[in-house]
Amino acid sequence: MEDHDRTSGDGWTDGRDWTDGHVDRWLPVLPGLDPDVEGAVTRMKLISSHLRRVRERSLVDFGLQRHEFDTLHSLAGRGGHAAPSELAADLDLAPASVTGRLDALERRDYIRRVHSAADRRRVDVQLTDAGRAAWLGAMDVLGDEESRLLGALDAGERKALSDLLRRVMLVAERSESA
Repeated sequence: MEDHDRTSGDGWTDGRDWTDGHVDRWLPVLPGLDPDVEGAVTRMKLISSHLRRVRERSLVDFGLQRHEFDTLHSLAGRGGHAAPSELAADLDLAPASVTGRLDALERRDYIRRVHSAADRRRVDVQLTDAGRAAWLGAMDVLGDEESRLLGALDAGERKALSDLLRRVMLVAERSESA
């Protein structure tokens, strides 16, 4: 990593970031390297890694393990209630694995299981207030950091970035499905 003088926290004094130095080092070694492709991919990886570290710290702060957060997130995304089989599908897990997760979350009072009014054989999982608070707390930390990072762009630039990344993702998704 290169040393750069920092400004007041808004960026590098010379307008360059770590990735610029990385690209500069590799261009003589790989003359065919497209600096824009390398720069974009490297920055996406670094931003993703940064956000992953922030998320992991927020989980620790809220006393959640990753798999607990993922389960609460899936449940919240279904309006706070779902069948265990729906959660298993969302999380790409075997139903027995979800049962173990739900047992632990129920002991912490983050979820409750209730028999369905329509079919007494069916169990519905519901997110409790405590579960929602833990999930939202961890989400807020990550959301605040995402907003801080993307606050470097104005609304039009954020939309343009999102649109450009969508085009890249469409190519990636097409190659995954082929």
